[in-house]
Amino acid sequence: MPPAADSPSCSAPWLILIGLGEDGLAGLGEAAKAELARAELVFGGQRHLDLAQSAIRGEARSWQSPFERSVEDILAARGRSVVVLASGDPFLFGVGATLSRRIPAAEMRSYPAPSSFSLAASRLGWPLQDTVCVSLHGRPLDLIRPHLQPGSRVLALTSDAAGPADLAALLVAEGFGATRLTVLEALGGPRERVTTTVAEGFRLTDIDSLNVCALEVAASAGARVLPLAAGREDSLFEHDGQITKREIRALTLSALAPRRGEHLWDIGAGSGSVAIEWMLTDPSLTATAIEAHPERAARLLRNAARFGVPSLRLVQGTAPGALQGLASPDAIFVGGGGSEPGVMDTACAALKAGGRLVANAVTLEMEAVLLALHARLGGSLTRLEIARAAPVGSMTAWRPAMPITQWVWIKPDPESPAPSSDAPVSS
Repeated sequence: MPPAADSPSCSAPWLILIGLGEDGLAGLGEAAKAELARAELVFGGQRHLDLAQSAIRGEARSWQSPFERSVEDILAARGRSVVVLASGDPFLFGVGATLSRRIPAAEMRSYPAPSSFSLAASRLGWPLQDTVCVSLHGRPLDLIRPHLQPGSRVLALTSDAAGPADLAALLVAEGFGATRLTVLEALGGPRERVTTTVAEGFRLTDIDSLNVCALEVAASAGARVLPLAAGREDSLFEHDGQITKREIRALTLSALAPRRGEHLWDIGAGSGSVAIEWMLTDPSLTATAIEAHPERAARLLRNAARFGVPSLRLVQGTAPGALQGLASPDAIFVGGGGSEPGVMDTACAALKAGGRLVANAVTLEMEAVLLALHARLGGSLTRLEIARAAPVGSMTAWRPAMPITQWVWIKPDPESPAPSSDAPVSS
């Protein structure tokens, strides 16, 4: 765990995180109550401070806007006795995750309460290990889209009273109107209410702002179900023909070999299909798409939202200039513009040691660039040719797509041993 910035490490826990349920102090153990009583400073949302008011002896401070101001106040109180109140489990989509990026674990102690997900699963009798849990609290509703798989059970924590209706509308629009939707409100407290309906018949009103939606996903014919494997149908993407076709895309993702927590540059991103499928591989993956054409850039962002990866970053501009100042990537895909002067050299220089660069060439000009790079740096060259059956008069014949030359290069790591003889050569 990295130490907090600007401050030395403390030897004992000074920051106490206490999870509260809707039952307030009644749900706390004696140790948590004792910590709350002796705290000099108590931070939390106004609702949490009200629930714990009778046990607070120190100064109560409600969260500020923006939230980072309160984080700085907590850091400034290092060494004093500080309590932070949170909902349920502070380390499940909560404030604990934020604070742990700045404060070492040895300086914190946590007393979690059951999370909203745990309470919802217990009310429904759903095993949590078989249930998808998604936080939409303060986050785009589009994040639910990849999880809309027929037969799946999904628990979604919403932001407010409008969340369930908004979620139902999305389900209907994407062909999941028959989904059984249960709204669980104010779980664990006196205002608890559990109501079940279907998305296409959603009529619930006066919903508590503290709610979890449980989905039993049902898809109609033609529903927008996003396959779990790379190489998704081209028709799922909005594009103007500037798209890496599905078969080539699947091979490209395989060559990019995504690993947990990595970041991709998609240079000449077009519709964004490669960057989008990279991010769909694992929630920890991120990507920056570089696209110069304004209409394609706007289309790319629409695709990212509809595929449930709205955090895909867009840099609108032309490489290599648009690459300046970007954080070094773990992998790079060059799908367009690679034959322009300086693009490939800049990409190779920016790539982290041990990172993968994959470039696809359709034109002879780009192929010449890749042949020269292969001769200079090594790596592997592959010729990809796809043919599809198509009508020829009253009969059928193979209609070939334009062949692709793919160069894959792994940037040498000075601290790693040389690759084996059967591995891609990098020098």
